[in-house]
Amino acid sequence: MKIIEKASPSVVNINTVMLMQDAYMNVTPQQGMGSGIIIDPKGFILTNNHIAENAQSMMVSMFDGTKLEGKVVGTDPMSDVAVIKVDAGKKKLPAATLGDSDGIRVGHIAVAIGNPFGFMLRGPTVTVGVISALNRTIQADKGVFENLIQTDAHINPGNSGGPLLNRDGEVIGMNSANIPFAQGIGFSIPINLAMRIAKELIEHGKVVRPWLGILGVGINKELAEYYNLSASEGVLVTRSYENSPAGQQRITAGDIIMSVDGKKIADMSELAGYVRKKKVGDVLTLAVKRGNIEGNVKVRLAETPVS
Repeated sequence: MKIIEKASPSVVNINTVMLMQDAYMNVTPQQGMGSGIIIDPKGFILTNNHIAENAQSMMVSMFDGTKLEGKVVGTDPMSDVAVIKVDAGKKKLPAATLGDSDGIRVGHIAVAIGNPFGFMLRGPTVTVGVISALNRTIQADKGVFENLIQTDAHINPGNSGGPLLNRDGEVIGMNSANIPFAQGIGFSIPINLAMRIAKELIEHGKVVRPWLGILGVGINKELAEYYNLSASEGVLVTRSYENSPAGQQRITAGDIIMSVDGKKIADMSELAGYVRKKKVGDVLTLAVKRGNIEGNVKVRLAETPVS
């Protein structure tokens, strides 16, 4: 199958060792494994955060059987994305051909491949299906994973971190087996999103996310009538964090955000999605209503604090 032949050289096996404490506080080494995608001939490899996070040591097996020590460049638990790097000397590694995950549609062919045991010379593990849903949001132990690709191509633990391919052998997603309730279906992180995060991890060692500093709920007619609100649409602020960008501009609980930069906002997820597309330092213009008084408030986004 030409799709597999094209993509296989860029898929690696990752073996990790983590130090874990048992019930008696004894520290014991625990092995883990997964797959990864070569995204740069210089040795940068994209994989899942749950594979690379807390690894004490890491061995990466290439398509040709070569084994190289891997080092963590950066991890991002919120997206389950990590970047590791290997030193192949003067040798250029076979980087994957990346597709455009914004262009995929439900019903498109999807092929998930991985290198769970480092046996790529004998052939990768492969599952085939279709894109069954887009923009899925899943609650997991690490938090909420958003904008996921759902496919009926099964993602087993060894394929986690490997690529989801389109019919042209281009990478459209990175598979994740760290998401619950996935019996019979698989979830992948869109490659456009994964690469944006990877770029920040390579440049900064972490993901710098913009922060507005509020919690809120979307308003509908029923909610407005029940609480006697002054507006029947927008986002009702339920909490404004002290010293946050919103808090510094005296936005407080009970205020209603009607729009941002002239765009009407229906709920908190829409507002949060708009903020995520911005950069730290960007200035947003919020139309805020407090009682019968409405006006524009300019808020400069800050970096999300580490919890």
